[in-house]
Amino acid sequence: MTISEQQIQAILEQVIDPTTGRDYVTQKSVTHVQVDQNNVSVCIELGYPANSVKNSVQNQIADALQSIPGIGNIQVIVSSKIIPHSVQQGVKLIPGVKNIIAVASGKGGVGKSATAVNLALALAAEGASVGILDADIYGPSQPQMLGITNHPDSLDGKTMEPVQAHGIQAMSIGLLIDVETPMVWRGPMVTQALQQLLNDTNWKDLDYLIVDLPPGTGDIQLTLAQKIPVTGAVIVTTPQDIALLDARKGLKMFEKVGIPILGIVENMSTHTCSNCGHTEPIFGTGGGEKMCRDYNVEFLGALPLDIKIREHTDAGKPSVAAEPDGKIADTYRLIARRVAVKVAESAEDHSELFAKIIMEND
Repeated sequence: MTISEQQIQAILEQVIDPTTGRDYVTQKSVTHVQVDQNNVSVCIELGYPANSVKNSVQNQIADALQSIPGIGNIQVIVSSKIIPHSVQQGVKLIPGVKNIIAVASGKGGVGKSATAVNLALALAAEGASVGILDADIYGPSQPQMLGITNHPDSLDGKTMEPVQAHGIQAMSIGLLIDVETPMVWRGPMVTQALQQLLNDTNWKDLDYLIVDLPPGTGDIQLTLAQKIPVTGAVIVTTPQDIALLDARKGLKMFEKVGIPILGIVENMSTHTCSNCGHTEPIFGTGGGEKMCRDYNVEFLGALPLDIKIREHTDAGKPSVAAEPDGKIADTYRLIARRVAVKVAESAEDHSELFAKIIMEND
């Protein structure tokens, strides 16, 4: 009995990608099917970085194909391809950057910067090319969290080279000034500094640029919405009612300026006592999930109030880099894959398909 490509496709229509919740045919991940007598080769191209789940996807598909009577050797090749996705109307993409993801919070103290840097490292661990831009001009924290102190190089005297740290590219105003120098600047200077940090950095073929925003809904956020091409935003909150009030304001701000909300991360969700092992929701429970239901956005995941997260970032080696096989890093990678899937599900950017019109005077 000869096996047909239609049989293979029919099987793949029944196999669900556990990361996206959709079958591989519907999400257009099946790029090639070859049948040689009864031997089968299938190529799967995922729209998100997936280093930690590639083997399970291969095994999942191979096991499903084994149900075909008389099938011979099965080869499943899984790869990832990250493409640029649409941004706000009238805003051009940044050279060398496919997708910009803003990480925001309504108020300070909810662990937004730790979440941002671990999200960046998790995306890189999954196989993506990633950068992080510290957009908090008044209180830059990424240099400390990434353990970098050297100033960025400039090869032409006009632009800057991003600093490399734990496999990602980084830029921050904190790399250009003394650590104890306060930024006593008014709004226009701050927004100009942000645009220069973004546009004058030679980002190198990034799949994702994570922008760690300052808390609140001020000048930086407005500049981001109006002049920086943002694919989507991630809101970080704690379950506490006060934090959720401000997180809702941040979410509504992004909605008003046309930036999609990729989802919500609930930080400091629970605390487990290191002495007795008792787990307690110190800041309340279920707040982030309720907010997601109220605004019909995705709950990306919950992180514990864990002393290790603080110790790792203070030491300049965030949890995903410090303990890559640990439970905390595993949670960050799960959140990172969900963020990448939400980006992949958004509309593609087709600006490169249109011809550029140049006006010249005779």
